[in-house]
Amino acid sequence: MSNLTTKFLIVDDVSTMRKIIKNILGDLGYTNLVEAVDGVNALEILNQNLKTDAPVQFIISDWNLPNMMGIDLLKQCKKTPEFKAPPFVLVTAESEQHQILESVKAGISDYIVKPFSFNKIKEKLEKVYKKRHPFGNAG
Repeated sequence: MSNLTTKFLIVDDVSTMRKIIKNILGDLGYTNLVEAVDGVNALEILNQNLKTDAPVQFIISDWNLPNMMGIDLLKQCKKTPEFKAPPFVLVTAESEQHQILESVKAGISDYIVKPFSFNKIKEKLEKVYKKRHPFGNAG
């Protein structure tokens, strides 16, 4: 599993969903968690964090957001050098093939279909970590 000091950005317009994800991450031992209410707010937070010693290292975003959809946030992050590296996981109630293909083309690390469980989040985080660190290197 990844470093427990990893800084997560949780993006969802529903405060209850942000809280659920934060609680799951907290139960997994992660404590460095920040929240955004939509894609525009997420970009503001990403930019603000660039000016600190603790930039965001992992993004979990809902697909359906006001102002800027999660897929558009993903695309913006992948074309911005400073935000390209962090893994990006989309959470969605939709499991449409065209959405999955669009997100893969945009550079998604993985996706989680609602409703999800503690074990599903844990499994997806481990999968993303293994993709990025196939030999178990820390990071």
